[in-house]
Amino acid sequence: MNKKLEAELKQELDSLGQQNLLWNPRTLNGPSCAKPMVDGKEVVMLCSNNYLGLSNHRRLKKAAIEAVRKYGAGSGSVRPLAGTMDLHLRLEELIAKFKHTEDAIYYNTGFTANSGALPALLREGDVVISDELNHGSIIDGVRLSKAERMIYKHKDMNDLEAKLKEMAARSAKPNRILIVTDGVFSMDGDIAPIDRIVELAERYDCATYVDDAHGDGVLGENGRGIVNHFKLEGRVDFEMGTFSKAFGTMGGLIATSRVNKQYLLNKSRTWLLTGSHGPATVAASIAALELLTESDKLVRKLWRNTRYYKKRLKKLGFDTGESETPITPVMTYDSGKARQMSQRLFEEGVYALPIVFPMVAKDKARIRTMITAEHSKTDLDFAIEKIEKVGKELALIK
Repeated sequence: MNKKLEAELKQELDSLGQQNLLWNPRTLNGPSCAKPMVDGKEVVMLCSNNYLGLSNHRRLKKAAIEAVRKYGAGSGSVRPLAGTMDLHLRLEELIAKFKHTEDAIYYNTGFTANSGALPALLREGDVVISDELNHGSIIDGVRLSKAERMIYKHKDMNDLEAKLKEMAARSAKPNRILIVTDGVFSMDGDIAPIDRIVELAERYDCATYVDDAHGDGVLGENGRGIVNHFKLEGRVDFEMGTFSKAFGTMGGLIATSRVNKQYLLNKSRTWLLTGSHGPATVAASIAALELLTESDKLVRKLWRNTRYYKKRLKKLGFDTGESETPITPVMTYDSGKARQMSQRLFEEGVYALPIVFPMVAKDKARIRTMITAEHSKTDLDFAIEKIEKVGKELALIK
């Protein structure tokens, strides 16, 4: 054991602790649901990405159990060698059908989709232009590439076009330009203007890459996502998403053309060198897509709950920021108040986490609450009552 390294790491941890920036995750004592047991206490869950309540859905569980009986517990390898089962191919076919694209590729996680696809697509001589508030997995993927990086102001289409004009005016033109953005931004719940981004991309002959992790299962017809929401199918080059949020399971996806998929499965290291998902996860993911294809009932319930919850919070005087989705920040602005509020809410039976610097700017602290289709009106009323109580204690509202 290297004592010098351990001492340095301990010093950094102590510094994080003094700034109240250490993560101390609580423990689920059972399934992820609207009212789970957390650290031995029943709470209303307001910090899960399980938007449609599918993580504990009987249809997904049944599919997982049946797959284990037929295929076993694991895949046995990475996809290019011996780890591709007919289940994986069936899932990719369903993703493409659901997203209305030619094909799709299934990654181990959403993070490995971004951190593997972006370096594979971007080479020296290319330029990538990224929204300043893009997810960390996009940032890491871009950093792993040799492309020139440019950042445009959050959702600012004038700034994006200025960057594109700068590229067009250069004597030595980039080989390719890729515009990358989140679809739904995870901290504020606001939606990227994908329609305008695509218009600019087409005008300046750029490719587009959209991370729709928080739009899958939430936006669009039957939860097909942000590209469907803006009626842009066939005009976005790479639509990335994840099964770990609204779809209730695990795994990343990129819906794209057949050529683009074939390129990624030959060039993307995180796909080539990562063990593939076991049968249970794949079968449950298939069940999730089948369920949503058949009915939009859960998506409609999610939005009814979201509208009700937001309306009640705003009526009480809470600031919910720029949210346009079930991601609903309760702004405290002060980091200390955000942490106090989270602790007091847990004591009152509501589980909601503080989001503070460096995840957001120092003066933009908030409690990030997440609404699901599984919440009953009773659950939401209980949570709102407790948020009001604690908000008054902390002088956030009168």
